[in-house]
Amino acid sequence: MELPELDSATIDRVLEMAWEDRTTFESIELQFGLQEKQVIALMRREMKASSFRMWRKRVTGRSTKHSTRRDFIAGRFKSQNQKG
Repeated sequence: MELPELDSATIDRVLEMAWEDRTTFESIELQFGLQEKQVIALMRREMKASSFRMWRKRVTGRSTKHSTRRDFIAGRFKSQNQKG
């Protein structure tokens, strides 16, 4: 998987957003241009293997990580650092 060059602050922010339950992969793509598969590859590269497995187990099948599968829009939190 080809990942774009990212500085350490950007990598840290992507990792933080990926860990957040309510931050969608679409939000990460909008802000940083990384598709879901690229986020997963980045998480695998930057995290310890056990932490990555724990994250994948939590995220797999979680409807809040995909905007099309969410059942709410109104009242959702949006960080001031988030675009769009």
